[in-house]
Amino acid sequence: NETKQIEFVSASDVPVKKLFIYSGAAQRFYGYSEYSRADRNYGIQTNKKVKVMLEFKNSKDNNLGIPLPKGKMRVYKEDSDKSLEFVGEDSIEHTPKDEHIRIYLGDAFDIVGERVQKDFRIDSGSRWIDETIEIKLRNHKEESVEVRVVEQLYRWSNWKFIQKSHEYEKKDSSTVEFNVKIPKDSEKIVSYKVHYWWD
Repeated sequence: NETKQIEFVSASDVPVKKLFIYSGAAQRFYGYSEYSRADRNYGIQTNKKVKVMLEFKNSKDNNLGIPLPKGKMRVYKEDSDKSLEFVGEDSIEHTPKDEHIRIYLGDAFDIVGERVQKDFRIDSGSRWIDETIEIKLRNHKEESVEVRVVEQLYRWSNWKFIQKSHEYEKKDSSTVEFNVKIPKDSEKIVSYKVHYWWD
């Protein structure tokens, strides 16, 4: 009546990139609906937490390069006295070789986000909405950081930016990502005005 846990894969010296990711809308996106389109209060509840994640490629060059099974992945960091310090763990899906993996380690306590709807206009007869969003990011670290701001454009599938403070990358049909560099102990603001329309 015992259970044994066996380590399947171990890798050291894997080059990783530390990411700070802010997804400010507290409400999850479940698909387009009349409700999400017309209710000005839909999706405006804010989440202040900035996620800390590690990203790496499951490649031979990174001392990996094998199919990784679904399960827990633990991350350790070498301390000043050369001992290993546990940083965090996350579950991953089955991952083939040469694919990228992101591991969630927790929330940053010295980077804070705040997302606010500044304006909302709807014309149901002409079938359009204009919405203005402002995102404040405060970096209390003693070093500059880059935060990836993820925004779900949840009102409708037809959209375009009328105004934007930063360039963005379109991740899929309803998701964009702004990369924002924030100097130490300072604040940056990301803002955009988006126009939605429907038939």
